[in-house]
Amino acid sequence: MAVDDSEPIQWRRDAATSRTVRILWSLGVGTFFAAALIIVFWRLFDMTGQTGGQSIIVAGLAALVVTILAFAFGSNTEQRVARVSERLPVSAPTGTSLERALDAALGMLVMAGAIAALMATGRYVSQNELLELGAGPFTLLAALTIPLALVAIALSSFLRSVGTLDHEERVIYLHDPDQAIELELIEDTSIRRLGDAAILSLEYAQPDGQYVQGPRRIVVPPAVAREVQELVNADN
Repeated sequence: MAVDDSEPIQWRRDAATSRTVRILWSLGVGTFFAAALIIVFWRLFDMTGQTGGQSIIVAGLAALVVTILAFAFGSNTEQRVARVSERLPVSAPTGTSLERALDAALGMLVMAGAIAALMATGRYVSQNELLELGAGPFTLLAALTIPLALVAIALSSFLRSVGTLDHEERVIYLHDPDQAIELELIEDTSIRRLGDAAILSLEYAQPDGQYVQGPRRIVVPPAVAREVQELVNADN
């Protein structure tokens, strides 16, 4: 990325600009909705077993899946959602809110499919006695999706960042929360790539043996990380 050394470099990493953040958030949040969907579906499916209404429950689930896919991958999504919401006592999400809602819905479908596949495989293995442990390993994997979802959400939050690198002032300005990192206080840096992000580790100087407060690791675009590293190396 070619930059003018006199111009500050601004960046924003969130679900709208980073595929890694978007996928992690979508799958993390979607897992909880998927677990709720499976519980509700299975409960209704079991309750309607005596009345012969299971086909209606399955059809309703299929309609939900088709609707989500149509909204997510169709055109004029915002207008279509607005028309549907006119019949409901709720306001239609728009813009970023609609995008995040669709991301969560798609994440729900993906994770619901994964959890259902694990449960179905475990049941098949148990019924056919293919493993001594029966369905245990598959049930465990399905249960582990919940703590893994928490990890995904936390990681998506960690990988978010908004900031500005000012070449003239030799300062990194971070926003949300607001922080200023003076590059003259940085002795060394190291970069570790994580998807489309770079984790920039900062080693602070200790003038007169005093501890310098500031973040030791920040997440920035790879081009910004390389630019900071070059500035620090030039100063030292």
